[in-house]
Amino acid sequence: MTPSDLQQPILLSVLGAGLATAFLHAALPTHWLPFVLVGRAQRWSLTQVMSAVITAGLAHIVTTAVVGSLIVVAGLALDRWIAGVLPWISAGLLFAFGAFYLVRALIKRPVLAGGPPMDFAEPSVSHRAAFIGLVATLAISPGEVLLPFYLAQATQGFAVLAALTVVFAIGTVAGMAAFTALARAGYSILRLERWARYEGAALGLSLILIGVLLATQHH
Repeated sequence: MTPSDLQQPILLSVLGAGLATAFLHAALPTHWLPFVLVGRAQRWSLTQVMSAVITAGLAHIVTTAVVGSLIVVAGLALDRWIAGVLPWISAGLLFAFGAFYLVRALIKRPVLAGGPPMDFAEPSVSHRAAFIGLVATLAISPGEVLLPFYLAQATQGFAVLAALTVVFAIGTVAGMAAFTALARAGYSILRLERWARYEGAALGLSLILIGVLLATQHH
């Protein structure tokens, strides 16, 4: 099936789900809190912080796209032997990731005000080193919850996979930038961190729902 054969509503729903998942995943404190703290320690302006956020977010998606491409190649090779297996594998992966995040959110209490202070000393590294460190932190780790989307659309062609990558980039950068900007604008960081208590459950339920929809779509 080529991208033109894919029904428009289905494609839009897949892209919409990808955008929402990327934004939710970017809301994890690990995706924006380091930029706030390092920015304060380095006395960066908002422009400097957002430059690091955007660069790191795009690097994160590039890594995700590379790993996703490898998964697509492996999945297509597998599909030659087992016809129609890709949608089921991708749905299973989404369901598994969703269950993992949901269970973790239910049994793991996030560390909030009772945790150790995350203070930075006076800047001891150059701005360039701090910038590279922040970018590398996300660049070396792909967005694992986004990878099943590549597998689910592996047979739809390059255009669909490229559109997914663009959507992931938009959702990830938008999420990271939004929460970073809120923290720098004077909102309580602890209040934003409380989102982690619900973000895991919300992300888990969303992934499970998307997995179920993929499975029923190809039933």
